[in-house]
Amino acid sequence: MVELKNLSTGNYTPDWCPGCGDYIILNALKRAIVKLNLNPNQVVVVSGIGCSSKLPQWINTFGYHGVHGRGLPVGTGIKIANKKLHVIVIGGDGDIYGEGMNHFIQSLRKNIDITLLVHDNQIYGLTKGQTSPTSMHGDKSVTSQIGNFDEPVNPIALAVAQKTSFIARSFAGDLEHLTNTIADAVSFKGFSFVDMFQPCVTFNKHNTYDWFKERVYDLQKKGYKPNNLERAFKKSIEFGDKIPIGVFFKEKKELYEETHPVLKKTPLVKQSLKNISIKKLMEEFC
Repeated sequence: MVELKNLSTGNYTPDWCPGCGDYIILNALKRAIVKLNLNPNQVVVVSGIGCSSKLPQWINTFGYHGVHGRGLPVGTGIKIANKKLHVIVIGGDGDIYGEGMNHFIQSLRKNIDITLLVHDNQIYGLTKGQTSPTSMHGDKSVTSQIGNFDEPVNPIALAVAQKTSFIARSFAGDLEHLTNTIADAVSFKGFSFVDMFQPCVTFNKHNTYDWFKERVYDLQKKGYKPNNLERAFKKSIEFGDKIPIGVFFKEKKELYEETHPVLKKTPLVKQSLKNISIKKLMEEFC
């Protein structure tokens, strides 16, 4: 694994479009790590492919830039190998809910202590504006000239259906809310998932900052308690004139790492190989 330095302090800057919500998410993630007083050497940011997935290159932690849709299995492997690391997986709505949908569903079923942050701009931004899994029904794009025929994926509802241990949503237009939500997710012991509305100012002219600001409201400011699955599901399908952000559901459960005796005693990277023999196993194959 390579330690990626923050090149934005030198002669390099991200090539995100001016006004892109990715800048705000990067800022919020840095603020959350500082707020939690985490040692950058104990943080690993993993990504796949897409505008959002360039983020590990611009934060001074360990990073892994993988292939399209495969951030979650890589993050899972890192956490299983060294459970003392804070693993944060970054991806976009196409990366996680499209190419990586199966990995997303399987990760929701487990309770591995990693955090998934999804930049949800409801469009494929890096590849120039194709319809994505979360594009709204009827929206036009370069691949849906007369409007999108498909119903959009509802990632919050999917997570609630799998009784995921921490489910939240935030908005890149609210830096304070986003920072606090990311910090809560990273500090939570268990699989934590945050869907983040991240306006694409170049290719998505519908779901803009103003469009979201007119609609989003904070669940916690309305007194909502994230401790009831049925109530969380009702809120997860609320999407229209009003759109909830905040923590939908939270529940402490046994960690995946704690269910396996080999993983429970000490991280794999610190376990000795001296007394391990595969001779008997090899004999069974011969």
